Amino acid sequence: MLYNRVLITGANGLLGQALTRRLSQLPEYDVLATARDDTPRFDTGSCGYAPLDITQPDDIAALFEDFTPNVLVNCAAMTDVDGCAEAKDDCWATNATAVQHLAEACRRHGTRLVQVSTDFVFDGEDGPYAEDARPNPVNYYGRSKLAGENAVRASGLANWAIVRTVLVYGTGTDLRRGTIVTWLMQKLEAGERVHIVTDQWRTPTYVNDLARGIERMLHYEKTGVYHISGRELVSIYDLATTVADVCDADPDLITPVTSDYFEDAVPRPPRTGFIILKAETELGYHPTPLREGLRAVGTTLGVASDS
Repeated sequence: MLYNRVLITGANGLLGQALTRRLSQLPEYDVLATARDDTPRFDTGSCGYAPLDITQPDDIAALFEDFTPNVLVNCAAMTDVDGCAEAKDDCWATNATAVQHLAEACRRHGTRLVQVSTDFVFDGEDGPYAEDARPNPVNYYGRSKLAGENAVRASGLANWAIVRTVLVYGTGTDLRRGTIVTWLMQKLEAGERVHIVTDQWRTPTYVNDLARGIERMLHYEKTGVYHISGRELVSIYDLATTVADVCDADPDLITPVTSDYFEDAVPRPPRTGFIILKAETELGYHPTPLREGLRAVGTTLGVASDS
């Protein structure tokens, strides 16, 4: 059997863990997981692990020489929207400049590059979006991720793909950052009140679906841009009330507000979400229904109701 030698960056994050877990279970992939940490935050199973800071070009070059991957999936990113606005240099170094260095290494070694991106490259005025929609980010995080996409396109690589996704949720091991879904579940379980916006709309994505979609891209050797997300377009408030229902929590703990309630918040696109017909048609991608995905997360956290 010919193995795909897959290098995964950002493997200690939510998506990185899910993708590492999925690929490690399939015999056609030889996986090396990498992240900034000296050791993995999860059980590596059948894959290897090596520390890697993608903002250091020399470290990238050395790892490529040692592992010689034929596929790189870049899951590493700075995704805290408010944090990106506050630490712009760090954000750009990780989300834009580092992608350029990774793409250059891929070009030198003939490695295929799959870059993970976001719905925040759009302004949210005309969602949900298909792959050929024109990006127009409204915050620094979105601008940095679009710059990462452009670095891939301008790299001279013939074999590249960009996977955009939306509001990823799920569970992982010892994650540095949670998701809005796990945050909501923990708050509601503790009986704490939360203020949730009614004027932002997304197609939430179950992380295991996203990992499966990326694996299908690798399997079929797809190139170009793909939108991989959930199918159901909901407001953040509707998402929160569904979480409450799944967890049998008190919905009155959720106070609906508009975005301007948070006076100092970084702007978010109001209505994104994705049209996923291309992924469904070409990859056989079928996302988990939102309620089912939320129940899976709640069950893992021990907060889902029995009904």
